[in-house]
Amino acid sequence: MRTPRHFWKTTAVVAAGLSGALVLQAVTGQDSPGSAAGGAPGPVSSKAETTALQVSGDGTTASLGKRDTAPFSMLGVTWSDPAARVGGTVEVRTRAAGTGNWSRWLTLDGDSGQGENGAARGGTEPAWVGPSDGVEVRVDGKDAAPLPQGLRLDMVDPGSGEVTALEPAAYTVDETGTPEPTPTEPAPGTPTDPGTGTEPQPDVTVTGTPASGTPATPTPAEPTEPEPPVTEPSDSATSSPTASPSPSVSVPAAPPSTAPRPPVTSRATWGADESISPEEPSYLPGGRIKAVVVHHTAESNDYTCAQGPAVVRGIYAYHVKQLGWKDLGYNFMVDKCGTVYEGRKGGVDRPVMGAHAYGFNSETTGISVLGTYTSTAPSTAAMTSVARIAAWKLGQYGVSPTGTATLTAGDSGRSYTGRTWAKGDRLTLPAIHGHRDGYNTQCPGDAFYNKLATVRTWAGGPVSGLTLKSVTGGGTSGTTTYTKAGITVNWSATTPAALVAKYELLVDGKAVTTTAGTATSAKATLTAGTHKVAVRAVHQSGTTTTTAAATVVAETAAPTFTTKPNLSLRTGTVNTAAVPLTLKWKATDGAALKEVRLTAPTAKTYGPTVTGANHTARSGAATTWSLTARDQAGNTASASVAGTPVILQESSATRSGTWTTKSSTSYLGGKSYSSSAKNASLSWTFTGRSVAWVVSRAATSGQAHIYVDGTKAATVDLKSATTKYRDAIWTKTWSSSARHTIKIVVVGTSGRPAVTTDGIVHLK
Repeated sequence: MRTPRHFWKTTAVVAAGLSGALVLQAVTGQDSPGSAAGGAPGPVSSKAETTALQVSGDGTTASLGKRDTAPFSMLGVTWSDPAARVGGTVEVRTRAAGTGNWSRWLTLDGDSGQGENGAARGGTEPAWVGPSDGVEVRVDGKDAAPLPQGLRLDMVDPGSGEVTALEPAAYTVDETGTPEPTPTEPAPGTPTDPGTGTEPQPDVTVTGTPASGTPATPTPAEPTEPEPPVTEPSDSATSSPTASPSPSVSVPAAPPSTAPRPPVTSRATWGADESISPEEPSYLPGGRIKAVVVHHTAESNDYTCAQGPAVVRGIYAYHVKQLGWKDLGYNFMVDKCGTVYEGRKGGVDRPVMGAHAYGFNSETTGISVLGTYTSTAPSTAAMTSVARIAAWKLGQYGVSPTGTATLTAGDSGRSYTGRTWAKGDRLTLPAIHGHRDGYNTQCPGDAFYNKLATVRTWAGGPVSGLTLKSVTGGGTSGTTTYTKAGITVNWSATTPAALVAKYELLVDGKAVTTTAGTATSAKATLTAGTHKVAVRAVHQSGTTTTTAAATVVAETAAPTFTTKPNLSLRTGTVNTAAVPLTLKWKATDGAALKEVRLTAPTAKTYGPTVTGANHTARSGAATTWSLTARDQAGNTASASVAGTPVILQESSATRSGTWTTKSSTSYLGGKSYSSSAKNASLSWTFTGRSVAWVVSRAATSGQAHIYVDGTKAATVDLKSATTKYRDAIWTKTWSSSARHTIKIVVVGTSGRPAVTTDGIVHLK
């Protein structure tokens, strides 16, 4: 078989009034049959092997036993009558090349349901099984009508399509709807009646019905296809090289679209061998696309992203060489990684007649996702690409992706759900619908079909799932955010970024910041006051969605300590290393106080309503207590107070009456004074702002009167059910430091007159 000649070039398109971006797609690899020397991209030759199935006597079952084969990666079961279909199940399993592992049984869709007039054979959908060298087939007609005649297994090796070059894969217009570039030469193709293909001539054909387990013996066969005329790709790179149209051919226009054109991998890039489909493309009779039909290829999802071009080549070879179609049936194909491939030739921006939806090919374009999606939903990347292609193609003809289309049936038919129609009937279907809506097939699978509503929304807008997640820059209290001035707004949306034209940050209803559709946050600076902040998403269609507004207060006023920090002694156990005291304060803010932080001598954080806390301090050590009040906006104010707890032991007091010295390590300094004599007294004079009397207590302890600066202040009962030492039992605090005298007098309580004291503590 001769290798067709080909040309390759990369051309930048420049047109007056046109803005866009030429996207260069890199592909890597090596020379292979069908590629030009030096690694330049070119057509990749496929090979096929066919083996007849053995049909049972009653014609309701057929099989092919386990056998070795030449290498292949895609297969399908075909039969002689293209109008027939298998009513039962067709199952295959394959042996992975190099491992010897057999796959599970894979069910093939018994009818492609695509409708290429003049096809040579009928067949199942092809299935990508990966590199394989063994196969087994079983067909069960389920006691229905006899199976079609001429059943055979077709195995396709798509060849190595890895090449090295830069391909102009897409020219994307800007979002204002500026017309896309048109070819400098007429796009190839002549509108003709579809289906003028001939019986396929595979590169390798195996005939007969080999016994189970017998390796098939390939027999070379010369191709009958004529070598096509050599043409050069148009500068716009909207289609791959095909035979030039005759001068009298009128090629439909490529109208501008309301949606941006996504990147599309050209036929040349994925290695289409144009010599096997030399016929000119056909175009929709009315020159308009009314709807998009979504398909899956009903095969394994186990292919890798790098294998995507080979899968496309395999389907192309199966459609053309095995079924006898004039070209690949689908207008576009999408792999699970979101790469879009040009399908049937004629110009991706033209209304090319495909062979993908029996009875409705003349008014639709077909997009097929590689893989099977009966129970597994397609990837987000694949769905995104389907939505982008659908929006672009429908946008060329003013069709809303979320709307409906009225199609005229080219033949009678039945849908998967049982809806029937006659030839000429007008059916109203979603502008983006599944193959099953117009044909009795599971395609595009339950899991994918259930996602079509999402695809429509992504394609037509508005942006869905838009949520304002947070406003940062200060703090939040309730539903209000506070800031000094600067904010960062964060959001999310379920519509993929590729379909979002831009986001706008709104402050009080006005756009202050605009970001790309890929952004999820934006910054703004606010003036002082209360504002409403929201995010508006602009879909590529121009439709908009706006989040609920958040309230943001911008303010720069610092909090105020309306009660300055102050210290006082408190009751509790006294140690020289830990004298109990209380720190008090009160902070307020004009907007919203967030917290008060103690930063020294230790670190603590308190809520906005807290006005005091208990602490301890070392006796005899001057300590500064520092506080910082912080509001929700981040403004701060600081204040502090200093104090030194001083212990005055009993020995430093002025005594009257009888006092006895007691010794124990439990007392402050190891000693204390005790007296049971009525009116015995101790007095201390000090300078400070707070004082505490420290005693030892037990069940037999008595009472004492306390005098402050000569005035009786309290009578304190020292009785305690448990023994306590160094207990600060009574305290008094003044607003400022001054000289004071504290005097204790033994009451002489009946039955328990004893009073034992360790002294006093004062705060200076």
